[in-house]
Amino acid sequence: MTVTGPLAAYAARHLLFDVADSVAHLTLNRPERKNPLTFESYAELTGIFRAARTDESVKAFVVSGAGGNFSSGGDVHEIIGPLVGMSTVELLRFTEMTGDLVKAMRACPQPIIAAVDGVCAGAGAIIAMASDLRLASPEAKVAFLFNRVGLAGCDMGACAILPRIIGQGRASELLFTGRAMTAEEGERWGFFSRIVARDGLLADAAGLAAQLAAGPTFANAMTKRMLHMEWAMSVDDAIEAEAVAQALCMKTEDFARAYRAFAAKEKPIFQGN
Repeated sequence: MTVTGPLAAYAARHLLFDVADSVAHLTLNRPERKNPLTFESYAELTGIFRAARTDESVKAFVVSGAGGNFSSGGDVHEIIGPLVGMSTVELLRFTEMTGDLVKAMRACPQPIIAAVDGVCAGAGAIIAMASDLRLASPEAKVAFLFNRVGLAGCDMGACAILPRIIGQGRASELLFTGRAMTAEEGERWGFFSRIVARDGLLADAAGLAAQLAAGPTFANAMTKRMLHMEWAMSVDDAIEAEAVAQALCMKTEDFARAYRAFAAKEKPIFQGN
């Protein structure tokens, strides 16, 4: 498929990026080092997700890592080393930049699916956490290991998002100890939707993304937006906000298409408008 929106001109240099059948595939691609993040790859990921906000030709994302691992987090030599010599102002600029990636992921309307295999640590674990859905291979191990390098677990939104996925107590354990969460624990705790054999992981993630891309994408984007916004709402405010959101969805042509297809005993073909 040809990308026709803002992402059409995006030339990734520090990761693999392609679009097939409305699904964008992002692959962290430094397998010899377990796909660590660099200043440049942070910037590219953030730029892609920001551009996706206005790119209607991309309807879902799959994020994965090359070579049997998701990501080992920030590169020890290219990120961790330079941070030691930075001033407070420079360090704040860096931590705000890393947080911007999570903000961009949460703000883009497309569902993001993380296909997690092998090592998924530090900032890699944050990328998986900030995705909307997560699939795992049996070999996946997720570690929020910030405290193991002398840092707090409150990194890139972890203290806000992780407890909402797996609960306060379990999140506290992972963030205080830095230990790895296994694929089985992750599925049991709700971090992973399901565990898939390693050789079928990407295919399953792509299939799920294709299913979402073929759905009512305006409505999917509204679901993502409300899931995010309602964290900070009372139940009464959330019900009122959902009433407005659903009324907007009822004005879409996809809603009318679904009705006509139901009346004709056919499967609706959604077009995202």
